[in-house]
Amino acid sequence: MTTRASETTGAQHEPARSLPLATRLLPVLAAAAVRALGTTLAVRLDGVDALRPLWQARRPLIYAVWHARILVVPWLNARLRRRVCVLASRSRDGQLMAEFARRFDLDVVRGSSSRGGFEALRELARTVRGGQDVAIVPDGPRGPARRLQGGIVALAATTGAPIVPVGVAARPARRLASWDRFMVPAPFGRCAVVFGGLIEVKSHDDREDARARAERALDEATDAADALAGAPR
Repeated sequence: MTTRASETTGAQHEPARSLPLATRLLPVLAAAAVRALGTTLAVRLDGVDALRPLWQARRPLIYAVWHARILVVPWLNARLRRRVCVLASRSRDGQLMAEFARRFDLDVVRGSSSRGGFEALRELARTVRGGQDVAIVPDGPRGPARRLQGGIVALAATTGAPIVPVGVAARPARRLASWDRFMVPAPFGRCAVVFGGLIEVKSHDDREDARARAERALDEATDAADALAGAPR
């Protein structure tokens, strides 16, 4: 089940109320828009059956999704009714993303590879050891696009929780002129979500080899979602 959202950080961060009112309203409006969009989408899920025994056994998992594909992921998770903690950067954009995530009852840890990374990793490890799933955008917040950073591999090696690559695609969809060509699904289109096979990372595994394996698996899951949705690659 989902749970009410909370936020944990390793240090103080700028409170949302310090932002201009118009900026504070953005996550509220964005969440409402994504919910409305989601009701129009024809969603296909692949790979869920393989995960159900793990969910029933309450084995914590680490989900990975490319930054360009994250827009409807909180809404999709609400449909699956999974309790998940997400990582958001400590930048102002990350603050807005954290507020957006809360609108879908997601828990939030703040940090990134550039700011608060160690504290965030430690908090995520504590969350996983407590039995909760976590989700990470391994090429965020600034890229390079579809280049998996090492933090998710370190988290898997430290906790023993497997990485689950999640591919998300939609057709039709608009691709923004951003560093990752961010995907915005069009209303009344098709949406596909592919859960790839588990990626286990042992504490003694070579980290670069594990990073490359995870990156390749996430690319494959994303390509599979594109094919399932009939989206151009």
